[in-house]
Order: sequence, then C-alpha cells, then structure tokens
Amino acid sequence: MFSKSNLLATLVGTVVMFFLGYLVWGIATVDFFSQHSLVDAMKDPPNLGLIAVGNLIAVFALSTLYSKWARGHHSLSQGFTYGAWIGVFMGVGMGLLQYGTMIWMDLTGHAVEAVLDIVFYGIIGAVIALVYQKTAVKE
Repeated sequence: MFSKSNLLATLVGTVVMFFLGYLVWGIATVDFFSQHSLVDAMKDPPNLGLIAVGNLIAVFALSTLYSKWARGHHSLSQGFTYGAWIGVFMGVGMGLLQYGTMIWMDLTGHAVEAVLDIVFYGIIGAVIALVYQKTAVKE
C-alpha cells in the first residue's frame, strides 16, 4: 500500500488532478456549467487547500485500487480504461443519483459532466499507470 510506485503515482496523480481539474472545471467549462446549474453552490473563493487534500486522498485511493486491479501489468491504455470505469461510476452512476435527488444541474449539465468525468478519470488512470510502469521492478 505504501510502496514507492504507489506513493509516486499518488504524488504525480495529485498534481495532475489538481491542475487538470482547474483547467477543465475552473476555466474551460465555467460558462457552460453556469448556464446549466440550477443552484449556485460554488464557494467564492474555493478552498484550494481542501481541494488539494481531497485530490491527494482520492488519488491515493485510486492508485491503491489500480495496483490491485492491474496485477503487475501496466500500460497507458490499461490505466485509461481503469480510470474511465471510475469516471463511469462517478459521472454516470453518481451523476444520475444526484440528478434524481438534488436540484443542482439540468440533465444536459449532468450528461456533459458524465463525459468529462470519464475522460478526466481516464487521464488520471493513465498517469497512475505510467508511474507504475516507470517504477516497476525490472526483471
């Protein structure tokens, strides 16, 4: 659980998740989601420290689960597939639960969020896999 590969993947994945998340949701899609949000629940300004800690914990969990899922075979495509399935869970599964229980966004917003989550977590999974691949013990 606290292997060199897992800790490095956690560190690199956290940095990528933080900055890619800011790029996607903090810059690129702000206008889109402001048009599809039914309730403005954003903090102004957001707590970047808590976001960073949340990313760290999330990526540690993702990296730890990836190490069990991959069983020693690491590739970018396998990592992307792993992350995309996490994105399906988060974006589609949790998104439909949120749409069914909360007044947060319209259906279009949730659908776009689902696609973004699949790609976003796919990239995070690929980054985790790349670090595992590069730090794997050579035989």
